[in-house]
Amino acid sequence: MMSTAIRISDPLANKARIQSRVFHRSLSGQIEYWAKMGEILEENPDLSFAFVQEIMVGREQVNAGDLTPYQFNHED
Repeated sequence: MMSTAIRISDPLANKARIQSRVFHRSLSGQIEYWAKMGEILEENPDLSFAFVQEIMVGREQVNAGDLTPYQFNHED
């Protein structure tokens, strides 16, 4: 992956710095997270932020092999 230097406003950088500390991300990781969420939400305006977060957590759980099969209760 190639990196690109960009300029952002000081207020945005400060907000990202605070959030990165809270969520244990690097500053660039926090900005990338915001960008990815923004991209997903723009492409899917009918989905809520919380729902997209749940999907992203689920995908990472699958990637980590942390799966629990869902058992349907079938009544015959």
